[in-house]
Amino acid sequence: MDMNGSHRIPAKREAVWEALNDPEILKACIPGCESLEKTSDTEMNAQVTTKIGPVKAKFKGAVTLENLKPPESYTITGEGKGGVAGFAKGSADISLAEEGDETVLTYEAMAQVGGKLAQLGSRLIDSTAKKMAGEFFDKFAELVPAGSKQPESAPVTEEDIDPGVAEEAKRIAIEETPGEVMHAIEEAEHAVEETFHKAEENLEAAAGRNAFGGPVVWGLALLGVLILVLALAS
Repeated sequence: MDMNGSHRIPAKREAVWEALNDPEILKACIPGCESLEKTSDTEMNAQVTTKIGPVKAKFKGAVTLENLKPPESYTITGEGKGGVAGFAKGSADISLAEEGDETVLTYEAMAQVGGKLAQLGSRLIDSTAKKMAGEFFDKFAELVPAGSKQPESAPVTEEDIDPGVAEEAKRIAIEETPGEVMHAIEEAEHAVEETFHKAEENLEAAAGRNAFGGPVVWGLALLGVLILVLALAS
């Protein structure tokens, strides 16, 4: 079986080349692909379940990339075994030509099938292969732009913030805060201060009387109240 064709991909050639070597993208594009593992820079193992006419089978196979000329072309060869359903093996020459912001992918493939698959007839096998190829490239064209890696933004830290900008932002936030809210904040701060001073006076009086363990214990208690008040104030 011989098959050839070309597809226009809306992405730069480098992005298309990277996608053709990305197992995750390939797995998402291959119809019926259950797993695709890259075992080296030029080898992959795959497991695909497919149906050709009345024959449905799970194929396990290996794929090898040869004659690599990044990002222009390579040759892909592979063989899959589907048990009693038979086997399939072949190769394809892939080439990429850049046209503006798009890439034209051209392929020429040769394949051979055996076992029950060979009994189905070349017409059925050819039509199924072309259908699967169409589904692959339609999905591939969707995923390549999304799969292009974009530089990640570095997280913003305090050192990255200009002090003048920070002060200006603080001023704007205060000025833009509604009057009712600012009034409520001021009242809350005043209440916290009064509560703290009152607690401090009570603790000092109790400490003078050596109540509940004397000055040391009350000093620790005062420290605890201070921490609590600061937490509320923040």
